[in-house]
Amino acid sequence: MRKFGIFAVAAIVLIIAAGCSKPKGQLYGIYESYKPEITPYGMVHIPRGSFNQGPNDQSVTWAVQPSQQTVSVDAFWMDITEITNGEYRQFVYWVRDSIARRELARMEVDVLGREPEEAKYFKLVYDPYNESADPDTVLNWRVKIPWNAKWTYEGEEEDNAAYLAVNKVYFQSADKTEGRQLNSHIMNYEYKWVAYDQAALPGNSFNPKTASYNPGAKVRIDSAFWRDGKIVDTVIVKPLKRRGDLFSRKIINIYPDTMCWMTEFTFSYNDPAMLNYFAHPSYGQFPVVGITWEQAQAFCHWRTSLYKSVGGLPRAQEYRLPTESEWEYAARGGRHNAQYPWGGPYVRDSKGCFMANFKPMRGNYTEDGYLIPAQVGSFDPNDYGLYDMAGNVAEWTATTYDPSLNTFTLDMNPTYNYDAKDNDPKVMKKKVIKGGSWKDVGAYLQCGVRDFEYQTKCRPSIGFRCVRSFIGD
Repeated sequence: MRKFGIFAVAAIVLIIAAGCSKPKGQLYGIYESYKPEITPYGMVHIPRGSFNQGPNDQSVTWAVQPSQQTVSVDAFWMDITEITNGEYRQFVYWVRDSIARRELARMEVDVLGREPEEAKYFKLVYDPYNESADPDTVLNWRVKIPWNAKWTYEGEEEDNAAYLAVNKVYFQSADKTEGRQLNSHIMNYEYKWVAYDQAALPGNSFNPKTASYNPGAKVRIDSAFWRDGKIVDTVIVKPLKRRGDLFSRKIINIYPDTMCWMTEFTFSYNDPAMLNYFAHPSYGQFPVVGITWEQAQAFCHWRTSLYKSVGGLPRAQEYRLPTESEWEYAARGGRHNAQYPWGGPYVRDSKGCFMANFKPMRGNYTEDGYLIPAQVGSFDPNDYGLYDMAGNVAEWTATTYDPSLNTFTLDMNPTYNYDAKDNDPKVMKKKVIKGGSWKDVGAYLQCGVRDFEYQTKCRPSIGFRCVRSFIGD
């Protein structure tokens, strides 16, 4: 115990000495302490490197193939598996809970006549820079939601108000069948982000001499708002006067389109998958499908907000969809010219077993062991530890599709992004998907094959996984 005290005193003396050893009047720098990144839960580190991006084989449709391009990619984190139904359900339930809390808070104010500062489902946030301003009312997530509230004609008014509020998130009256069914029509997620692409435009820089943005600076941002109970999704062009003018806003319904199991296939009995694939607990570890590119983007934003809502965690970049180059680089697993994620040129191993979930034979979907998507991680991972980078479900990327991408993108972290609007031509809404799926033939499983889907479309064969840029060396 005495030795420990001596060592502690010595350590304190060394720290004090180090602090006093800075030379006065000299450049010594400011080096702030920081917490290094820890491996995010469910992710794996993909080291920086270079590879030959593009197809390794001729096109299965005899189309003109883009030439290979040697590119370099920075390090990033990537989900080990595709986002599962269970993980996406956490997002849906968060939106459900936010709607219920908002209704409970509204009931307290409008029905029970309480002031916002008295409502337990509200939390007041004051602006420290403007003490005279009214506080913002935000939802209080520490109060439990009374999901089991009952309606009684002679009961307490507060109990009846809680019953009406929490049941707003379920189908009611003529829309209801049996039991509680989540009202997927109102599962809307609202979020905003900084349009850095607009800030980077020539002429949109901040002028320190005038303490303002340059005269004539304009931004083109996304805007979304409610009008008569409907979502209005539009684009606004306005003068750039302050940083807040760079904020874009989106409102989107995030519930998976389970009907895609029926609309995708004609004369095929897929009702059980439509009813159960997302809703039933037995499919919790299966990849989520029926998700548009826009819904995947919303999930990434929510996941970032969820991380930032917990204090004390190391600073990190936002979660996002991978670029096509990042996805292909990760799929190859460090094998520069690997045709498939497992490295070999064949879809079977030495024992004759299939290496992924796809359509191996005409009319025979089950030869690989599965009819529709398999539980994530059912096949061996690649050399980076990533599962299902070929087959199971194809995956959205952040990259906008263009047949000539390799001719105009940079050879360092290449990508091409365009967030198409509702009134844009359909051809501008194409997004690159990679990896092939359970209903595709083996040629689409190749790492270098590029396919596309429209950003507003969803398929029972398309899912996604997230990445996060790595900070540090």
